[in-house]
Formats: sequence, C-alpha cells, structure tokens
Amino acid sequence: MNTIIDPVPVELLKAELTKSKKLEDTNKGHNELYVVTWQDSPNVVTEIGRLREMTFREAGGSTGNAVDLDEYDKMEKPYKQLIVWDPDNEAIVGGYRFFFGSDATFDEKGQPIMASSHQFHFSQKFIDDYLPHVLELGRNFVAPAYQSSKNGAKSIFALDNLWDGLVALIMKNQNLLYFFGKITIYPSYDHISRDLIYHFLWKHYGDKDELVRPWDDLAVMPDSDPDLMNLIVKRDDLAEDYKLLREAARLRGVNVPPNVTAYISITSEMRMFGTAVNRLMHNIEDTAVLIPFDTIYHEKKMRHIGAYLRFLNARKRKKEDLDAPKTENEKIEEWMIKRHRKVMRLLKKASRK
Repeated sequence: MNTIIDPVPVELLKAELTKSKKLEDTNKGHNELYVVTWQDSPNVVTEIGRLREMTFREAGGSTGNAVDLDEYDKMEKPYKQLIVWDPDNEAIVGGYRFFFGSDATFDEKGQPIMASSHQFHFSQKFIDDYLPHVLELGRNFVAPAYQSSKNGAKSIFALDNLWDGLVALIMKNQNLLYFFGKITIYPSYDHISRDLIYHFLWKHYGDKDELVRPWDDLAVMPDSDPDLMNLIVKRDDLAEDYKLLREAARLRGVNVPPNVTAYISITSEMRMFGTAVNRLMHNIEDTAVLIPFDTIYHEKKMRHIGAYLRFLNARKRKKEDLDAPKTENEKIEEWMIKRHRKVMRLLKKASRK
C-alpha cells in the first residue's frame, strides 16, 4: 500500500470551483454541486482521487495507490466528476464519476471503451438501443469525514445531495433515459448476507435477456444453498422480501449496504445484470444495474427536480413572469410532461431501427 497524498490546499480547490462549473444548490444540507474534469480542474480532481482512495481503503477495496485516479479520469476526453461541496467547511462531501454513453468509442471487438467494460460485456442490442441514452456512473463515495451522522445535515443528506446532482444531469440532457451503475460489496462483508443480496436482486430485478453480462472469468455467483435462500427470501412482493432480507442480514450481525438500499428505494423496475470481481480494486464485487429514470418513484423525482428548478429560477428570477407565477409543483409537473413526450419520441425512433 502506498501512502495517500496530503490534502490539496483549500485555496487551490476554491480557485477552480468557479460559477461556470456549478450545477446547482442541494435540496438539503446547504451544500453545492459542481461538475469538473481533469482538464479544467486538476487540483479538484486530485483531491477527489485522494478522498476516493481514503474512502475505499477504509472499506477494504482501494487501488492501493497514493491517489485513486486512472486513465478514465485523465484521458483526452476524460470522465466528468460530480461533487458535493460544503461551502461552510470548504471541503468535498462526496462524488460520482460519470460518462455519457453517446460519447462512447469502440474497440476492435465492437465493445464500448468505458470504465465498466473491463468487467462487463455489452450486447449489440444494448449498444444500439440503450447506450446512446445511458449515463454511466461509478466511483461514488462519501468522504470519511461526512459518513458519521454526528456532522448533522451535511452528513445525513450526503447521498441525497448526490441524487440532486444526478437528476440535474438528466434534466440538462434530456436524451438521457437510463442510469447505468454498479452496486459494490466489499470482500470483508458477511458472505452469506452477500449471497442473499445477490439472490434477492436477481429474483426481483434479474435481466433474462443478457443485455449486459459479466465476463466469464470475472463472474461471481452465490455459492450458498439456493433452497435455503428461497426459504429466507420467499415473498413475491418486493417490499416484503426486502424486509426479510434486512432481517436476515441483521441476524448475521450486518446491515444491507447503503448503496444497495439506495437503489432499491428509488424504483421497482431496475435491471440487474450480474456481478463481477474488480481485480483493480482489491477484489471488490460490482453488480451492474440499469435504472430507467422515468420509473423512479414520483416523490423522489419531485424532490430532486424541485431543487434544480429552484436553482435555475434563482439565476433568472428577474426574467420571471411576476404577473402569473407558477407554483413549484406546477413547474415540476410541466417539466415532467414535456420530458414524457420527449421520451416517447426517443423510444418510438429507437423502435424503427
């Protein structure tokens, strides 16, 4: 293990977090969201790499390098970084690395050159019908200093703040229909609980069409007795089955990991593509999932869409029609109706191919 680098001086971070890179203010916690790249904000991205390495190392799945930055962070057209910035304490709360599938280039075998490609094979149907509308997500983290609820709203709403940002990216890029992400489980996690989680995910979300699948030499399969798992996770109803999963995990002395809970809590129509070992990150296990944005539960969408619309309105309030102001809910519903029409046109166009 290499020694992690020292923190990047705050003055250098603040100098790069300019107004033009600000995405929005968060809904909760009084934080801010920015989008940066290695080219325009090398000091911020270096600090992101330091925090990622620190966070993942504490969890047991880091690169082992002095900083967690790879070729996707630094290539000519690098992945973009979404960060939550705490302006009061002048620190990065957490972040996501993301990539627009429509920007993908392809290798000699026709596979997209993406961070997920070293673990997963993408079918031609996925490449043709889904990839152009995908926002690929990865390397998500909440900095160690913000993982304790002792830090109040700044910590409690860290993950919620990140979702503010993800929804804002969808709103700014309405050709995006899907989040493609990974649920990570670390090698130190209880093995039987891990198997139950994989069994639960495949039972309720498993993709039988093989749109995406792990490379054969990296695929992870539950090795617990399937009959036993069926006795524990035994309900047809998703919510009831999830309750049984949580109870079983607690009996094993662990909780269902927050990133699993986060995805399950936002939609009932996620697709799960299987699990692959990540040998570049000390053999953590990544489960690939696809979330159609328009299937996210209405209340969650309303909350995060509202945060972005408030930010936009604050920027252009002088141009607002003060004679007939619309309520926030009316504006959200109006945006969602327009988006639905756009999605229908995109899907209709795709079906003609």
